[in-house]
Amino acid sequence: MLPMSEFTLEDRGDGSFALSGEMSFDTAERILRESEEPFEEHTQLEIDLSGVTLSDSAGLALLLEWVTWANHTVREIRFTGMPDRVLAIARTTEVEGLLARGERWAGFIEAPDA
Repeated sequence: MLPMSEFTLEDRGDGSFALSGEMSFDTAERILRESEEPFEEHTQLEIDLSGVTLSDSAGLALLLEWVTWANHTVREIRFTGMPDRVLAIARTTEVEGLLARGERWAGFIEAPDA
């Protein structure tokens, strides 16, 4: 039996997270489940993907799922260190612009100064 594909979702505090390891068909669903509770606690999220060692179209689907969730729950989400493979798939499938879409709602979630 092959070992289970591994990833780590690190909570760095203040809505900052780092994903490392595999972001693939083998891990995307587990990453999504593991992210639900910690992401719920924040209105602004930044996910560092620079530690991702393997990615595929399921990794892209995971990022788009996070963007959709952020949009529906009026949150801001930003990705840094995007893997080249994910960017290439996003360009080929013409969804690259959607990866930045989560950042567009920043104005809606900023509380006015008291």
